[in-house]
Amino acid sequence: MSHQASNRPHGARRPAHGWPHALGAVLAGLVTMIVTAALGLWAAGAADLPDGGFLPVVAAVVVMAAFGSVEVAGDAGAIAETSAGITALPLSVTLVGALTIAAGFLRPLRHRAVASAGELVGWAARLAVLWVLALLGLAALARHTFDIPVEDPTGGLIEDLLDITPRVGFRTDLPLTVLFGLLWLAAVLALAVLVSRGAPLPARLLPFQESVRPAAFAMVTLLLTYVAIGAVIGVVVALTRERTAETFAVLLLGLPNLVWLALTLGLGATWDGKVEGPFGLPMPRILDEVLRTGDMATLNISALAERDGRAWWLLPVAAVLLSAAAFLMAVRSPARVRPWEHALHMAVALVLTVLTICLLVRLFAHYGLSLLGIGDLGGDLAGEVALRPHLWTALGLAAAWGLVTGFLGGLLASRVHRRGEVAAPRQ
Repeated sequence: MSHQASNRPHGARRPAHGWPHALGAVLAGLVTMIVTAALGLWAAGAADLPDGGFLPVVAAVVVMAAFGSVEVAGDAGAIAETSAGITALPLSVTLVGALTIAAGFLRPLRHRAVASAGELVGWAARLAVLWVLALLGLAALARHTFDIPVEDPTGGLIEDLLDITPRVGFRTDLPLTVLFGLLWLAAVLALAVLVSRGAPLPARLLPFQESVRPAAFAMVTLLLTYVAIGAVIGVVVALTRERTAETFAVLLLGLPNLVWLALTLGLGATWDGKVEGPFGLPMPRILDEVLRTGDMATLNISALAERDGRAWWLLPVAAVLLSAAAFLMAVRSPARVRPWEHALHMAVALVLTVLTICLLVRLFAHYGLSLLGIGDLGGDLAGEVALRPHLWTALGLAAAWGLVTGFLGGLLASRVHRRGEVAAPRQ
């Protein structure tokens, strides 16, 4: 046996996370995102897009899901003008990609307590290099231009003489896509390490895992529970009512957008939004109706309950699931953590979670076509969709809910035997 081999700690194994493992993780994440986006767009009717536009749109949706930047632009000739833009995340596609890549990242790290910072950075760097290549391929595909038919009362004279041929297209902003795509990947990998109890940490970070990991795990479980409940309800609605394809489009493209919005509404948060014109985004009919009630409609439980009394269920559901998340956090924490500390941990974790939801779920999309900067050419071609939160109110409510449910969860967990707790000897 060589001297080098004899110095290796007993039972140590070489890291099993080389380039083949990185390639498998990235390909698995990319395939799940593409398939989810393609099925969602097909259910939404995008398969009928002209001039082979379906595949570029699928690529654009995947780019957006990975936090990439897709620019929408229009061209309507010499004296006409088009304006377009979209800021929205198809979070169903984002979620399946994040879960798949996180699982691939964690798989080679199982059954180990400690890993050096250099090892984790090197493993993440392999994934990052391959992810950049994937983003470059998607960016090359995510570009297309569509002609838009308009109503011309002159029988084509305006189009022929004034050179008005409305078009709208999209393309990827490559530098921003690579930058934000890498930031998204870094966030996914960091969150995976935080959430997984079995993932190794550098020795210097081990003291922080007792306070951070239980809270992070509880919040991720809370968000995934909302997604699971929403998926069950959505499938039931799709199979028992009309508009089946549209419902599946909502599930496959924007389910987390809706259920995480419902979580904030259950906490008492308020959002402002609007839907104008013939264009919209996949959303339930009740939400579309509320957002069409004014120039900037107010969206909260009361506004929804005016159209469907079942909206009040968002409040007790939030209370039950938050209490369960707080209990889960306390049970996974060391026994020496006191209830008031659980309350603080839960409050901080829930504030960060609600902040993330508010940043991810907010959206803005618009399109307009005008002649000489005046009016709407075609009579029905302008549209706008917007949704933004009352941020500070939402964060304040999250802090209050976190303090209450965290303290309650700590009290309930005190009756359960937990890690680090020594049972009293029998007399």
